[in-house]
Amino acid sequence: MVLDRHSGGNAHQSFSDIVNLLREGDVLVMNNSRVIPARLQGRKLESPGRVELLLLEETEAGFWWSMVRPGKRVRPGMRLQFGEPGTDQLVCEVIDKNPDGHILVRWEQPEFFWERLPKIGQIPLPPYIERGEQGASEQDAVRYQTVYGRTAGSVAAPTAGLHFTDRILRSLEVKGVRLCYVTLHVGAGTFLPVKAESLSEHTMHEERYDLGSETAQALNDAQASGRRVIAVGTTSVRVLETVAAQTEGPIQPCNGRTRIFIHPPYRFRIVNGLLTNFHLPRSTLLMLVSAFADPGGLGGRERVQSAYAEAIREQYRFFSYGDAMFLH
Repeated sequence: MVLDRHSGGNAHQSFSDIVNLLREGDVLVMNNSRVIPARLQGRKLESPGRVELLLLEETEAGFWWSMVRPGKRVRPGMRLQFGEPGTDQLVCEVIDKNPDGHILVRWEQPEFFWERLPKIGQIPLPPYIERGEQGASEQDAVRYQTVYGRTAGSVAAPTAGLHFTDRILRSLEVKGVRLCYVTLHVGAGTFLPVKAESLSEHTMHEERYDLGSETAQALNDAQASGRRVIAVGTTSVRVLETVAAQTEGPIQPCNGRTRIFIHPPYRFRIVNGLLTNFHLPRSTLLMLVSAFADPGGLGGRERVQSAYAEAIREQYRFFSYGDAMFLH
């Protein structure tokens, strides 16, 4: 679906038409984070009982905050084993547990962690993609990654980028679209709905990002010459708007952590176009899209709701493996 923010009009096209929708000189910014096989099935070493671990974030080499099930039966001091005994197994000790029930684990033999993780872990699909007890399939392990993903660290895919193929990217380069990348490691918080009665009471999840020198230069060139910056996915928007908000003057290469919560009304500093999927109700992602549909105003929610209603009538597919929307 193509949504014109100025006229409010919608059009229905195939994703390959993105080559025609973008212009020579546009800067297309994509999130190159790769999803890691973060879901692990294992057992307690000192007592009977199976456990499931979902890696969330590495704080330092060998230390990971994680979600665990069943959470009440896992306490600091316990050791957990994943994989069969032998060369591919991973063993960790529970170091800490926070009020949210997340645990901090320390992996034994951390030098082998990244080598062994793909052999015993699974891609952590969103909860609404049901695969039963067997978990993600071999096909999911391929399809739940962007073709340009390079930097491992996400527990959820930046799904707007799943539509791109190498052929489409080559066609965009031939047309003169400048392809650039940022990294934002998507956390499990991206799935959480907003439950607070007031948006000011919502605690936004925090994610790590990196913006390199080549992308910074491309953004500065685009702003200086009045060319468009098109963000692929809400994660790319969050990086760009975070960096723009904390920078006076030209964009500089940087990295850090962001809790930016974009919702109406919001005036975008750098992003002129957005390619995104169709999102869950009450999600921060849907609020960001609503803000982009009417920058600085409050009419975006109604505009997006109308577009979503049309998408339902046209039998669009929603969520991670669904169809795309281009707002410009």
